[in-house]
Amino acid sequence: MLSYVKGPDAPLLEITVDEGFRRTVAAHPDRPAVVVRHQNARLSWRELDAEVERVTRGLAGLGIETGDRAGVWSTNNLEWLLLQLAAARLGLVLVNVNPAYRSYELRYVLEKSGMKALFLREQDARADYRRILEEARAGVSLPLRHVVYFEHSSWREMLAKGAGYAAPSIDRHDVVNIQYTSGTTGSPKGVLLTHRNLINNAHLVAQRLRITPQDKVSMPVPLYHCFGCVMSSLVCFLTGAALILPAATFDPLATLQAVAEERATALYGVPTMFIAQLQHPDFGNFDLTSLRTGIMAGAPCPIEVMRRVISDMHCREMAIAYGQTESSPVITFSRIEDDLELRVGTVGCALPMTEVKIVSQTGETVPAGESGELCTRGYLVMKGYDGDPDATAQAIDGERWLHTGDLAVMYENGYFGIRGRSKEMIIRGGENIYPREIEEFLYKHPAISDVAVFSLPDEKLGEIVCAWVRLRPGMTATGEQIREYCRGRIAHFKVPRYVRLVDAFPMTVTGKLQKFRMREREIEERRLEKAAGIKTA
Repeated sequence: MLSYVKGPDAPLLEITVDEGFRRTVAAHPDRPAVVVRHQNARLSWRELDAEVERVTRGLAGLGIETGDRAGVWSTNNLEWLLLQLAAARLGLVLVNVNPAYRSYELRYVLEKSGMKALFLREQDARADYRRILEEARAGVSLPLRHVVYFEHSSWREMLAKGAGYAAPSIDRHDVVNIQYTSGTTGSPKGVLLTHRNLINNAHLVAQRLRITPQDKVSMPVPLYHCFGCVMSSLVCFLTGAALILPAATFDPLATLQAVAEERATALYGVPTMFIAQLQHPDFGNFDLTSLRTGIMAGAPCPIEVMRRVISDMHCREMAIAYGQTESSPVITFSRIEDDLELRVGTVGCALPMTEVKIVSQTGETVPAGESGELCTRGYLVMKGYDGDPDATAQAIDGERWLHTGDLAVMYENGYFGIRGRSKEMIIRGGENIYPREIEEFLYKHPAISDVAVFSLPDEKLGEIVCAWVRLRPGMTATGEQIREYCRGRIAHFKVPRYVRLVDAFPMTVTGKLQKFRMREREIEERRLEKAAGIKTA
């Protein structure tokens, strides 16, 4: 038996995001659609549609046209959802910008995406976004023409000056969303995702979870990520389930309150989010019996955590998802009727209309039970990387197989297990980090001659960032000074937890870095064997 499977046949939706949303509005106009607790906003589907239309007219009034790109750089709020739907209605391409980005990363995205408008908050407890934007724009010419702040008069003025627009001709194969994922070459790549990609991934995820209009989905994960804007908001926009945003950013107490007070039936999160809720001192004070299902994704799930989620949080139908941005994002998904060991010990089986295979380094499909690179094919594969045909050709072969770079195994029952990553991606609490991106940033430090970034195991976050640094002759710097150099310039989750100053790196005879040896030394000296799953005497 070879490691190849195709998920069950199922009809795909050949519609656009706006067509799917309008169907829901027509079917359930007065049912609850969106609850944004930190903004005290509650809208029915009819009311949500009216607000989307206002924003669509506002965008048209700015002179933004079908095919243009508009970015949203924000934590979770109602405006994010309105822009997601309005952009799709007007035929724009929405560019998701990570709110953890700082000027170095923001400038790159502004230049690369060519966005004509950016929507954001002025500041919050984490960052002064206006200042960061000013730093990113300093000294460069950008296509950015409109900057609209949500809490500022510019948002109200945009809505007030809204203009009529002709219903655009939008094809389901048109790009509707760009999400940036870090690249092995050090520069993030814009993933081009179409209406058909996203609509069908959300549709099939909803079917697997058996989401109906009677469900209420509590969603604390960030909207800028596929988990938030496809598996969460788009699932609700298609099914009529109510979407609940507990807070602007993840807060375990706010999430527990939202589940209990709104009587949520589904709860999403990465494992660290569930752990934080289970360990909260007030956990026992909340009635969570309304919960039925949910999704845990973004990092491996410890079996004991899943057991507690099922027993203590009453999520008896909690499912595990695996995928990546380039696959819209879900490739494999557990079934809610699977037993606990199968749900936690694997990343599920292929979704309907999804091909999956495991290949060797030479590209041959390996026998079941053997490890290799996981590849997928079907409606879910991205259109490509924005403006980067070479990178697209490396990721998608001539037969339209997407090469994920993840090492996996397919069992004889058709379920999959992830064994590691052939690419060096670090997954820190659900955030994907590529070492090369951090390395190239650190090379800009005047005292640094060479740097190697790699992952270390962490019991709470799954993985954390570590950097080995070699200084230039005659230069001095401490590890903390290097960490301070990173703070405020790159996203907080990319700042190395540990920095070790060294005179040389372990290398092969051909001059290749041996990061595994660096990692082994750090695990030993920092006594991280338990987090790494290494048994000690």
